[in-house]
Amino acid sequence: MEFRQVEYFLAVVENDGINGAAAELGVAQPTVSQALRSLERELGVQLFHRIGRGMVLTAAGKALIGPSRQILRDVNAVEELLTVSTTEVTGRLDLMVFPALATGPIVDLVSEFRRLHPKVTARLGDLRAEEFTASVIHDGYCEFVVTHLPVEDEVGLEIIELGQTEYWLAYPPGTDLPPGPLSLAELPDIPMVFVPRGGGSVSDAIDYAMRQAEVRRPISVLTDHREARLPMVLAGLGGSFVERSLAESAQDVAVVRPCEPTFAQSYGLVFDPASLSKAGRAFVDFVRSSEESGAEEQLPTER
Repeated sequence: MEFRQVEYFLAVVENDGINGAAAELGVAQPTVSQALRSLERELGVQLFHRIGRGMVLTAAGKALIGPSRQILRDVNAVEELLTVSTTEVTGRLDLMVFPALATGPIVDLVSEFRRLHPKVTARLGDLRAEEFTASVIHDGYCEFVVTHLPVEDEVGLEIIELGQTEYWLAYPPGTDLPPGPLSLAELPDIPMVFVPRGGGSVSDAIDYAMRQAEVRRPISVLTDHREARLPMVLAGLGGSFVERSLAESAQDVAVVRPCEPTFAQSYGLVFDPASLSKAGRAFVDFVRSSEESGAEEQLPTER
């Protein structure tokens, strides 16, 4: 296996096909196709299903993504040691972010970090299932994950808490609701889209609070996919509790309200300190210093 083959494989994955990969790499499309074919022959497995002009990863292809990204980071780390001054930070940050948190502080942190270290590039991928946080890091898919806390199987991982996300109520367009925050007792008698019990600390807290308040609403959908709740609301399947950022982004097409009591969940940056690249270590130091600066600004001044 050649490093060039690994690089081309990842380019195809990240650019949704050979055409995009060739454009990013600055090579001809046949060059990328030939590299992929050679890699498949050497590994003895098929990495992509060729469907018309499209390409879909096989199980073997999906399994190769994490190790390939780790190889890329390792090679970049060696190049940094040999060619870059000790004070300059280069390389790439690989982050996977739960979609509901992608518009939060992580964007500002990455932006400011790149302003300080312009030779660092960043890749933000989607974390579709938060229960896989530990595995995507240990398997090399990324260096960092931004996810809700707590994290399952966090042995060997470190966590920097970034903040809390509040949950608001969202209802289909045209739902008649009073203005201002909505108490549980004021929930309209229409179906709800829920995450099943045990689906997370906030989901369980909401379920417990509704049972304690003896508030019962019919359930239209139970879904393990939290990111599917808002689309289901907009499709008219019922109301739901969604992250505040998502609710506010949809307030022109849905009816959204804060909830009383307030339900919130912490989220943070998760990483394995033993496998960080030079850019990764610099990013951790930057995030910690930013969090400390923010905490100091919130301290009351002595009179």
